Amino acid sequence: MNRTFFLLALSVFLLLAACSTDDVSKAPKGYRSQGTMKIAYATGMLKLIEAEPEIPASLESHLDLIYKTTPEKELKLDLYYPKDLSQSTPLLLFIHGGSWKKGNKDDYRRYLVDFAEKGYVTASVSYRFSQEAAHPAALEDVVCGLQWLKDHAADYQIDTNKVAVVGGSAGGHLGMLLAYHTRDSTFISSSPCGSKASTKIQALVNFYGPTDLTTPYAREHPSVSDFIGVSYSTDTHSKYANASPLQYVSADDPPTLTFHGTLDDLVPVSQADTLDQALTAVGVASQYHRLKGWPHTLDLGLKVNRFCQHHMDAFFESYLK
Repeated sequence: MNRTFFLLALSVFLLLAACSTDDVSKAPKGYRSQGTMKIAYATGMLKLIEAEPEIPASLESHLDLIYKTTPEKELKLDLYYPKDLSQSTPLLLFIHGGSWKKGNKDDYRRYLVDFAEKGYVTASVSYRFSQEAAHPAALEDVVCGLQWLKDHAADYQIDTNKVAVVGGSAGGHLGMLLAYHTRDSTFISSSPCGSKASTKIQALVNFYGPTDLTTPYAREHPSVSDFIGVSYSTDTHSKYANASPLQYVSADDPPTLTFHGTLDDLVPVSQADTLDQALTAVGVASQYHRLKGWPHTLDLGLKVNRFCQHHMDAFFESYLK
């Protein structure tokens, strides 16, 4: 009897979690634990997005454009925009995640296609991974990608004064460094791209990106030490601090929209909490959605993705239009 009651109660809980309100402005009900979320997925109650949608006939696409050649590999980007585009248009630049050591510029095709259909120029860049070159190589690469897009703005009808960067996880970290660090006097590129284009952007969207690499958890994580190139115990030049976006928060930083789940077991939600507090303290517009009961890569969930896109739409309308 107790077992039957438990199974019934669990079924009801999962059903309620899966069938939350259709109001996309409100965060979907999350899960009590990673375990209940996995059960919901296994039973079909947690629906995921179609991560690799077909490219609609209404969109122009330019894939695998080489924007930089490094000793390690050629770096490429993908571009999407409406075929009927007739004027300079805001650009959304996406930076994929993968613990700085894996991932693909096509990982965000769902967003690239959706926002191109909404009228934006969308782009996604590749970058060198930690096993290929240590920090600041990846940061320099995404900076070069942004500068390449600005240098070729006339070819793709990009409005260089209306640019947002969107990054997830490691890509969120690189996006924050690009937004907060590259325009201050402490940023010195050891391998410049030869471009004079400004790295200034007008808006930043951070999906569950690490903000402080000096916390006890971060400095002992192998992905972080691989990214930095040295262990924290032998870091005599403050590389961990210098690679932390939180270090560079200042009043002239772009408005920032952050999404982070409380069940995130890879990047603790405290990283987003601290970022929001730091941005607010210096007067930077910070919109923070702390999603209760959702994990890392929370926006793979269909309802969460719709929620995120709804708030991204409003955010871009405020700062790019």
